[in-house]
Amino acid sequence: MTTVRRQGRVVVETAPAKVNLILQVGPRREDGLHRICSLFASVDLADTLRVETREAAAGDEVRCPGVEGPNLVTAAIDAYRRAVGGALPPLAVEVDKRVPVAAGLGGGSADAAAALRAANRIADGALDTGALRRLAFELGADVPSQLDPAHALVEGAGERVEPLSVPDLALVLVSTAGELATADVYAEADRLGCPRAELDPESVRAAAAGDAETVAAALENDLEPATLSLRPELEGIRLGLLEQGALGALVSGSGPTVFGLFREAGGAARAASAIPGGLVARLRNRHRLATSE
Repeated sequence: MTTVRRQGRVVVETAPAKVNLILQVGPRREDGLHRICSLFASVDLADTLRVETREAAAGDEVRCPGVEGPNLVTAAIDAYRRAVGGALPPLAVEVDKRVPVAAGLGGGSADAAAALRAANRIADGALDTGALRRLAFELGADVPSQLDPAHALVEGAGERVEPLSVPDLALVLVSTAGELATADVYAEADRLGCPRAELDPESVRAAAAGDAETVAAALENDLEPATLSLRPELEGIRLGLLEQGALGALVSGSGPTVFGLFREAGGAARAASAIPGGLVARLRNRHRLATSE
């Protein structure tokens, strides 16, 4: 492939969070991953990645102030470079982190997907959509769905993504201190016998096509009993959101974030003010995610 020689090109990508409005968990596959059937809802709470090309001798640099340890963005850039070779110059990446870490909101996966999008733009589309999606799945089960962030039915172990529409709703997100490892939650779910024998994608499509009350009534998370087993105090937050007028409330993904759905932002704001750590957000409409400087 042709080596990219442009220096100082900047691409800015938005990396929205997600909540799982529905998460059905099925049996393990031969690769050890659980089958899922989930309604991912894209949220207007987002990280921002600023990606700039550097001189060849400088190498890659990923900065994410406030977040210690390995970053999935670094893994994404490394994986992309292995796939395309000289088509990608060294990069400097600055992550403006707004999505809580390890909170069940997909922030790390969204960042990795944004890094892949930026790298592919800088490399002039060296990977097609299928190759980029396969690369994303190697990085993590939630990464493929975030390559084109939108509300979606997500199946398989995360690699099958079908865009859907959902009603316009406000949310209150409550992220508590203390991380929960996804692997630990799945292990607890297996111990409790939470996975179901059969998944039901048609029920997910039907819920997404309904109104706000339909979506709220359909909220479910097969991992929630496991998350509450490990963090029983989260049930109090869920009940508090309902007491404050939420149409429905649920643990998102493996947690520990709990969210409540509201018809309007005003009701969400009042609820958030009454619940420590409450943050108002909205389910997002599709909009431009990337810019160049």
